[in-house]
Order: sequence, then structure tokens, then C-alpha cells
Amino acid sequence: MEQIVIRNLPEGTKAALRVRAARHRHSVEAEARAILTAGLAGEDVPMSVLLAADTGQDIDFEPERLGLTARTPEL
Repeated sequence: MEQIVIRNLPEGTKAALRVRAARHRHSVEAEARAILTAGLAGEDVPMSVLLAADTGQDIDFEPERLGLTARTPEL
């Protein structure tokens, strides 16, 4: 599960979120998740942007360990 911390919210934002969460019978955290999810739904993000994003995690690719060998492409 991914996490974020949002600092420097404009004054009154947290209180408004608390009121909205209570109205929907959600926790403040659940309401913030719902708002972010709804706000980003339907966004067309190109695959190149997703692949270039710094997720804070690295993937080790070891072709030799996987038994992969390089091939010279035929042009």
C-alpha cells in the first residue's frame, strides 16, 4: 500500500475534510483517499510517464541470472 504526506494545506482544509468525512460517515483518511481516487479517475497518463516515475523502488534486472542472452538485431 502506498502512502503520502501532504504538508502546508491552506487554513481550514483539514477542518473541511473532517466535516465532509463525517457527512459521508468516513474517517478523514478514507475521505481523502476517496477524493484523490475520484479526482484522478479517468486520467489518461501515458505509459512513458508511468515508467519514468520515481516510485522510490528499484528493480534489479540480471539477464545472466535469468538465462537471457543478448542478440544482435537484424537490420
